[in-house]
Amino acid sequence: MREPVDLRRQRIIAAVQSRGAIRVSDLAAELAVSVVTVRRDVEELAREGKLRRGHGVARPVLPEAERAAVPAPPSADGGPVAVVVPERHAYLYEALHGARSVFEEAGIRVVLHIAPAVPGAEQPLVERALADGARGLLIAPRWRSRTTEEADYVWLSRLDVPAVVMERRPRRGSALHAMDTVCTDHWYGVHLAVEHLTALGHRRIVLAARDDSPTARAVRAAFTEIAADHPDVDKWAVALSSPGAVPDRAATAQTPVELPSLMAGLGATAAVLHGDVDALMLVQSLRDNGVRVPEDCSVIAYDDVVAALGSTPLTAVSPPKADVGRAAAELLLRRLDPRDPGGATAPVRRLELLPVLKIRGSTQAADTLPVSDSTSVSL
Repeated sequence: MREPVDLRRQRIIAAVQSRGAIRVSDLAAELAVSVVTVRRDVEELAREGKLRRGHGVARPVLPEAERAAVPAPPSADGGPVAVVVPERHAYLYEALHGARSVFEEAGIRVVLHIAPAVPGAEQPLVERALADGARGLLIAPRWRSRTTEEADYVWLSRLDVPAVVMERRPRRGSALHAMDTVCTDHWYGVHLAVEHLTALGHRRIVLAARDDSPTARAVRAAFTEIAADHPDVDKWAVALSSPGAVPDRAATAQTPVELPSLMAGLGATAAVLHGDVDALMLVQSLRDNGVRVPEDCSVIAYDDVVAALGSTPLTAVSPPKADVGRAAAELLLRRLDPRDPGGATAPVRRLELLPVLKIRGSTQAADTLPVSDSTSVSL
C-alpha cells in the first residue's frame, strides 16, 4: 500500500533534522519512491519553511540565531551571471541547460549571450555583460582555430570577476591554466569507442572527424594515439568528416576524402564519426555506395546529440553535457558565495567528467578479420 503523502513528508523532515543534509536520491531509495516524488516533497516542505533545499539536497532549517549569523547566499540582488556560448551549437546548449538549472535553484538570474561564428566574437559580448553588471561569467568559447584560442587567453585572463571555462581545456602553461575549467575527458570517449569495436573483432578502423573546435582536435589526437598503440588495431586512418570541417581551408593541406573509398582502400570494417550530423550524413553516403550499416561497417558517432535519430540509431560516445554545465555553474557559485570564506580564494579546479558509450543498432561483430598488417594513414 502506498504511504500517505503527509506521513512520507514527516519522515523526510525527521531524517533531515536528525542527520543534516541528505541527498534527494538517498531519501528516495530509503522511502522506496521515485526521485521526482521526493523532489516535489522537498520543494513543498521548503515552501512551508520546514526544511531548506539545495542542488539535489535537502537541509535542515537553521535556528534563528544561526540564520542571522550566516551571510545570505548569492541571489539575483547581487546581479546576474553572464553565460556565453556559440550560436547553433546543440552540444553546448545541453550544457547550458544544465548550468541554468543550478543558477535558477540558487535564485540567480542568467543572462545568455550567443556568440556568432566569427573570430573574436566573445570578447565584446563579455565586456558588454560586465558593463551591465554581471558578477560572474560562464563561457564556452568557439575556438575554431588555435590562433583564435591563443588570442582569447589574453583578455580572459584579465577579467575582474570570477569565471569558469566550460567544455574547453586551455593549453598547459598558458595564461588560462589557472582558471576554473570543466570539460569532458575526450581521450576516454575515444578509448571507449575503440575498445568496443575491437571487442567486436574490428581490426581496421577509420576516424572521420572535424578539425575546427577543441573537441574535434582532442578527438583526433586521442584516436591517433590510441589506434597507434592498440594491439588489436591492424590498420587505421584519420580523415576530415566534411569539406567545411577545418578552420581555414586555404591554410590546410588536408583534402576531404570520400569515406566509402577510404574504407575500401584500407579494408576497414568500422568507423568513428565526429560529430553527430556529419556522422548521419556519412552513414547515408556509405549506404549510397552500397555499404550497409552495421552489416558491412560498424559505426560509432561522437557527441550523441541526434545520433539516436538516424534510420539506424547510431551507437555513440555520449559526453555528460548537462553535467558539465551543472559542475561549471557549481564552481562559479562557490566563487560567488559570501557564506564560503574560502570560495573566492579556493584552489583552481580543472575538472574532467567521463563520457559513456551508448550502444544502439549501428555496431555488430565483424564477419571476417583482415590479415594483420599494422599501418596508419592520415588524410
